[in-house]
Amino acid sequence: MLTNLQQQPADALLALIKLHNADPRADKIDLGVGVYKTGQGDTPVFASIKAAEKKLVETQETKAYLGPEGDMGFVEKLMPYVFGKADPSLGGRIEGMQTPGGTGSLRLALAIVHKAKVKRIWMGVPSWPNHAQICADLGLELKTFNHATPEGTADIEAIRAAIAEADEGDAFLLQSCCHNPTGIDYTNAHWDEIAGLLAAKKILPVLDLAYQGLGQGMEEDAYGMRRVLVSVPEALIAYSCDKNFGLYRDRVGALYMMTAEVAQLPVVISNAYALARANWSQPPDHGAAAVRLILEDEALTAQWLDELDTMRERMRQVRAKLAAAGKVGGVDLTPVGGQNGLFSIIPFTPEQVQAMREKHGIYFAGSGRINVAGLTQLNIDKFISATADVTA
Repeated sequence: MLTNLQQQPADALLALIKLHNADPRADKIDLGVGVYKTGQGDTPVFASIKAAEKKLVETQETKAYLGPEGDMGFVEKLMPYVFGKADPSLGGRIEGMQTPGGTGSLRLALAIVHKAKVKRIWMGVPSWPNHAQICADLGLELKTFNHATPEGTADIEAIRAAIAEADEGDAFLLQSCCHNPTGIDYTNAHWDEIAGLLAAKKILPVLDLAYQGLGQGMEEDAYGMRRVLVSVPEALIAYSCDKNFGLYRDRVGALYMMTAEVAQLPVVISNAYALARANWSQPPDHGAAAVRLILEDEALTAQWLDELDTMRERMRQVRAKLAAAGKVGGVDLTPVGGQNGLFSIIPFTPEQVQAMREKHGIYFAGSGRINVAGLTQLNIDKFISATADVTA
């Protein structure tokens, strides 16, 4: 029966990794993989995570199953950072569960959307490719609208038009900060307006918060999500610790669910547990336990936040240097300075992307998406000069 299967296209990112690995040039640059790198090009384990892991090894007494909800201590300790310290549960209307990374959280959120018989989900494009793939796999009808303008700003007119066209009961998938792949975020004023429009139209928000702390700061990056939550009765929030704790391969995430009434929450949670049980049964423990230990310890929390500040400041410095280069060949790098997070899209043509690889050993996606953290003190000047060369 397996002969009934048809060959699927290779994942573009995995193919790019293979091409980069096969390149023998010592000065090659990988700007495709979405991981943070230091100024020396390393992706180290956080010192705060190392300390928490040491404590975990010394104190953990069992590897028994946790259940589909995962480590609830982790879920609860994270909530004040996600939703604010005053009342992170919004009067008992928010509860969460652990998931295998942000992708697992998104998959579970969209599975709940599907099970709730939502007809359509809307999403700004370009977006992270897996967003559309998950929707397609679940059989959700996906409608799209432009996320960004050609000038490198968020297209508020496009989302206004999309919300106006949407039906009551549709869902909107929105990235809360550090937009992947553009780096272009809605302003606070935009979020104020978006929240009101979603509430008035009775639309279900699915909020993807995968990069909190990598844009402007932990509080600043949560503004849009929090603004939506105080305006609407229901929402699903997909959260990832893979980036802001550097736990990529440990797959650490959480799904939070908000209902209109406290009494409705157990029903939604029971559906989430059932869907999780059928998908991954139980989430992996190690990374979430390490995060919990950090958030239970004031000194480790302070150390983690300092490390996060260092990451964010380095990426801001890279963006500032790119922006300072201004017009390079046929490309204007100035807008990169006002964007956030790991990614930006540089308007290369497919031929120019190919030339960057072949002539200069610089690898990034065909869409022109680059990981700005892949630019180090040693190679940023090479990237700027190569850009001038291939776009002249």
